[in-house]
Amino acid sequence: MTLPRNSAPDAQSNSASTRRRLALGSVAAVAVTAALAMPMSTAWAAQPDVRAAGSGRVDLQRGLDDIVRNDGVVGAEATLVNGHGRSSVRSGTAELGTDRPVPGQGYFRMGSNTKTFVSTVVLQLVGEGRMRLDDTVDRWLPGVVKGHGNDGRRITVRQLLQHTSGLPDYAPHLPILDGDQFQKHRFDRYQPRQLVDMALQDQPTFEPGKGWSYSNTGYILAGMIIEKVTGRDWSDEVRARIIEPLGLKHTFSAGTRTGLPRPHAKGYHQFKPGGQLVDSTEMSMTWGSSAGDLVTTSNDLATFWQGLLGGKLLGPKQLAQMQKTVSAPQEGDTAVKKAGLGIFWTQLSCGGGSWSHGGSTVGHLNANGFIDKGKKGVIVMRSTNVNKDDRDERTDLLVDAALCKMK
Repeated sequence: MTLPRNSAPDAQSNSASTRRRLALGSVAAVAVTAALAMPMSTAWAAQPDVRAAGSGRVDLQRGLDDIVRNDGVVGAEATLVNGHGRSSVRSGTAELGTDRPVPGQGYFRMGSNTKTFVSTVVLQLVGEGRMRLDDTVDRWLPGVVKGHGNDGRRITVRQLLQHTSGLPDYAPHLPILDGDQFQKHRFDRYQPRQLVDMALQDQPTFEPGKGWSYSNTGYILAGMIIEKVTGRDWSDEVRARIIEPLGLKHTFSAGTRTGLPRPHAKGYHQFKPGGQLVDSTEMSMTWGSSAGDLVTTSNDLATFWQGLLGGKLLGPKQLAQMQKTVSAPQEGDTAVKKAGLGIFWTQLSCGGGSWSHGGSTVGHLNANGFIDKGKKGVIVMRSTNVNKDDRDERTDLLVDAALCKMK
């Protein structure tokens, strides 16, 4: 989802704004003013290759250390893919107040990068002739989207995937995203229909197809449509169609699971600027569902992006549909960004652009970017989601610099 700045004029609107920026964001980083003291440059190499461990890896380490040192992040990891091999670096610690290093290839919650997986499944079903992108929501979920000006008869599957439906987001209604209510509601469980009904309390953001606004609601509906078309839960289809074929042994849907497998760094969240970091490692992710509940590792996520952009998951027509973009202006973006179907194109400072979909949830966030049909790319994972106006600047610059160095 779009992560707006903390600029609300009153307490009520500030609460809604805060909840929106904490949810399953497409932008992958936030920051805090006070830096935390912790060891730097805990580097390692996964799948070492002499051509992958050159100056690009050194620069990546330096940039990751800079994020930890200056943005108040407890721990971070980055993986570089340069077409010849992979190299990973890490910085900070796995737990606040300790010197335990961030584990190599630790599990983390990918947040909205889940949407790319879901969109891929939908496009596979389209390629099989089992549904169409121009089907209406009501065609598959009759009567589900109705009320307060929202009408599933006028919204298409394509619009759900591209955030052009105008559907309001359910995130502002979630108590888990309110710092004052987090502890009480961290283990609440939700069904997808409940999340949709939360959103439908609000008026549409715009008429279907007449604008662009990031909405998690669209992907909850996409998951429900997958189940309607296939007779199986969206997560079962993701596993059978993506996870198993690509051999992603460390990627799965959290479902009702509230913790993370070992190894993992603890996740921390700062709900208010200057506020304390709250341990958010244990919580229910049913509020994310098909909009953002997948768990992964940096290597698995890199393999997914390489497989997707390399043509292993979608036929040429479906991949072309995914990469057909519209303008996607998001508050705070410094680079031109366009939205495809579950994927974003971002302009690089050195020319051209990269494909990506970051993710932000309570305590975890990741930024990524891939070029050359997935042969080259970078993933940055932070185990701390902190709260500051220029929250993603340093991470975005690191992704941009890593990609430009490989062009």
